[in-house]
Parts: sequence; structure tokens; C-alpha cells
Amino acid sequence: MFQPELETMDPAARKRLQTDRLSGLVDRLKSLNVPYWREKMSSVGFVTSIDDIAELPFTVKSELRDTYPYGMLTMPIEECARIHASSGTSGKPTVVAYSKDDLRVFADVNARSITCAGARPDDIFHIAYGYGLFTGGLGLHGGAEMVGVTVVPASGGNSAFQAGLLADLGARGFCCTPSFAVLLGERAIELGLMDQIKAEYAILGAEPWSEAMRIKIEEMWGVDALDIYGLSEIIGPGVMMESVQAKGAPFIYDDHFYPEIIEPGGDDPVPRGDYGELVITTLTKEAQPMIRYRTGDVTRFVDEPSACGRTFQRLDRISGRVDDMLIIRGVNVFPSAIEAVVLDDDALTGQYAIIVDRREAMANLEVRCELADAADLPQRDDIRDSLERELNATLRIRVDVVVGEPHSLPRQEVGKAKRVFTRTGDDDPIG
Repeated sequence: MFQPELETMDPAARKRLQTDRLSGLVDRLKSLNVPYWREKMSSVGFVTSIDDIAELPFTVKSELRDTYPYGMLTMPIEECARIHASSGTSGKPTVVAYSKDDLRVFADVNARSITCAGARPDDIFHIAYGYGLFTGGLGLHGGAEMVGVTVVPASGGNSAFQAGLLADLGARGFCCTPSFAVLLGERAIELGLMDQIKAEYAILGAEPWSEAMRIKIEEMWGVDALDIYGLSEIIGPGVMMESVQAKGAPFIYDDHFYPEIIEPGGDDPVPRGDYGELVITTLTKEAQPMIRYRTGDVTRFVDEPSACGRTFQRLDRISGRVDDMLIIRGVNVFPSAIEAVVLDDDALTGQYAIIVDRREAMANLEVRCELADAADLPQRDDIRDSLERELNATLRIRVDVVVGEPHSLPRQEVGKAKRVFTRTGDDDPIG
């Protein structure tokens, strides 16, 4: 463990710490002469317990756009140490600022996460997340340096070159999106490099991904594939992380990020153990704290203790986003459910696309995938029919399946993989 005294803290002691930090945060925000915070905290009373958090107002992403660029800061921008940003659909990015202490916390939680994967100070660690305004590359970089590993800041893209670096430089661990891990593995196999790569663990995030995808990546690479979760509005990667001993239910570092799970589209908590929308409050963030931020991500609390001894609250892996849920003929469908079925078929690669066809009054669902081996082309119709039956039974709606030749679907070298496309006219949405 990176910080064993904090990571194994008695839950009662951590609750007292959470209460102290929330109380201090609320007092600080109520004292600010900042229009955004003065209005938001105007009806908030005193906090005497972390359980009082339900009395605080929610925060939603549109508030970052409405206060662009610096309206949510609690300190002058010239006192901040760094700015990150993500692209916005309205043309303006979502801007997030960090104090020097925020960056220390950012590095600490990523150091915890990298250590959860089994990293050691003598490792070479390959970072294939993008650097720059995106939080992924720099976030994990800071944590890696805290652990003491030797960092290879490869950034995103150029999969053939990166496969060569993994083979030549001897990385024991790497991090990237799960879709890029599949692409990187394909390139390493094509180039005959996989036997030269000595990686033992992969830290993967920035996209929802299924257990079936984990199995595929672990079999492809021979590594422990572990899920890391974060979002720039909260801090970036390092909000939640799995450990090697406890896959399937990552820890949320709740000494910094306090979780709630509420009804999607509602305000009330769901029964413990039920799925709902994850809400996070940043207990220690200085420059741009978040009070009850609605993440839009769907998960549930998991109460089973971890074999690794860490005592943080555990959550189920993110199954999708509230706004990514597809409604097809009255049935709710998460892309992750489709991914799990596609990846369970050994005849197929890890590449797939979901087409929501809205050319008729009732939407139709089409799933495109591709064969792993051209030798299976004579069995393509049988593979398609089998996949259709499995998807129809799993989703309880009719699904049209198209099975293409190997490498017939486009690959994405940089950023999050786009899996869902909408068709409203005669043009093919993915080309």
C-alpha cells in the first residue's frame, strides 16, 4: 500500500474524518464572497455529521458551463497551480482549476491506485493516456512519480510505435483506455512483439468496460487488467481503483471523495445495494470543490470487505451512464450489456459498433462486429445467427447483427472509443 495508515483506517475513524472535512468545507464555502458560492450555500445550515450531506444542494455539469471560466473558483486564478479542461458540446470547454495542495492530493490518490495494481518503485511504467488538457496522462504521471517508478510518457495514439516501446523498454505496467489496450495488443501481435513484452498489469479507464472485455485483455496480454475511475470535474483519474486481490468492486477514496447513490433523474437515495446514479462530494479539494456532483454514472454500493485489507467504501464497476442508456422499443439497454455478449464469442475481436436506427417510427438496434480470423468466413452466417439469438435473449428485444471481415471496423487511436451511432438517413453513420 502507498499510505497504509490511511488506506486501512477504521471505518468509524474515517467517518469522523469525513465529518470534520465536510464541516470545514461547508464553513469555508459559506464564508466566501463569490457570487456562485454565496447563492449556492445561502440556505445551507451547519454540518455536524457526514450524514448531513443529504441537506446540501446538488451540483450538475451545466453549472461549470454557466460559470465559465472561473466562476466556481474559491481562490483567485493567479493563486492556482494548474488548469485542466475537457471539450464541451456547447463550444466552451469544462474548465477545472487546481491549487498546489489539490495537485498533491491528485498525485497521492493516483499513487494509491498504481500501488493497488501491484506497482513497485523499480518498475518501468508506460502511460498511453493523452497528456495536455485531458487529466489522464498528467494525473497518472504524478502518481507514478510519487511511487518512484520510471515513467514512459508515451501519450495517446501511434499504436505500432507504442508497441515497440513496450517491447524495447521493458515496462512492467501500462495504462490507457480499454479500447486502446485491445488496439495496442492487436498491433503487438501483428508486429510479432507480444512475446517480448513483459507487462504484468494494466490500469484501464476513461470508458465503461465489461468483465468480458477484462477477460479478453487479460488473455491477450497475460496481465492483471484493473479498472481506474475518475472524472475531471472531481479531480481526474484516481477517484476509484480496483486492487489485484479485489477485482470487480473498486474502492472509492472516500477520505477525499464522499459517495452517494441516488435515483437516476431523481433526488432520493436508492436502497443500499441497488443501482443508481453516483454522486460525489470533494471533501478536500481547495480551488474548485464540488458539492454533491451528479456524475451521470451508474453503479451501486458493495458491502463485501476486500481481501487486500483496504477499508474504503467499495462500489460496483461503472455499468454505463444515465444519458448513455438506450431506450429501444420501450426497453432500457446499456451498451455494456451488448459488449459482454460480443466479447464472449471467441470468433470475434474486441471491436464492435452499435447502430440505433431511427429511420422508422420505432427505433431498431443493429450491432456490428468483426471476425478475428479470416478462416472463419465460411461460418460467418452461423456466427451471426448465434450472436443474434444471444443478444435477443439477453436484451429481450430484436437485434440485427452484422459480422464483418477481420479489421473491417474502424479503430480509434486517440481518446475514448465511440461505440454508439445514430442513423437517421441513408448514409452509413460509421462509413
